[in-house]
Amino acid sequence: MTTLTRQDLNFGQGREAGPAGPGAGASGPAGFLERATGLCPPAVVADVLCEFLEVAVHLILYVREVYPVGIFQKRKKYNVPVQMSCHPELNQYIQDTLHCVKPLLEKNDVEKVVVVILDKEHRPVEKFVFEITQPPLLSISSDSLLSHVEQLLRAFILKISVCDAVLDHNPPGCTFTVLVHTREAATRNMEKIQVIK
Repeated sequence: MTTLTRQDLNFGQGREAGPAGPGAGASGPAGFLERATGLCPPAVVADVLCEFLEVAVHLILYVREVYPVGIFQKRKKYNVPVQMSCHPELNQYIQDTLHCVKPLLEKNDVEKVVVVILDKEHRPVEKFVFEITQPPLLSISSDSLLSHVEQLLRAFILKISVCDAVLDHNPPGCTFTVLVHTREAATRNMEKIQVIK
């Protein structure tokens, strides 16, 4: 089984420490976004992350050939061409999943989002892990922030586009699922809600 993380794809390698200084958290697009949440309302950050995750999931499914290339259309996101599914049921599954993730992102309850590619017997053969960490505060202008975030998300998408070159081919007949790992406090809160009901 392959687990692909930001570190495996060298996100942020060779970059100088950002405005928050050395050791300010994860590097790369997600890391910068995570550090920048002190400037944006949580709902805005959750929207940006969900939009990015949607594009990333579609691109992973295309690049890893989980579905036939014929169901994907070329679109432009973050000023780079990406492949997005045009299959209504697949799109609805991805949108419904991210709709459930968004409130957790707003509360910073998500530890990681994992796209798992499964073989015919539903055994995991590959994982794409998107780690979400608690952000420190930054002081940077919103125009500069948005420009920098777009640049970093573009780099992230480009890395996903080329990951196929370093990974083995998947067996035929694969499918996928999206797993959301929450922080311990979020799990306890969900358990409390279920007990109350």
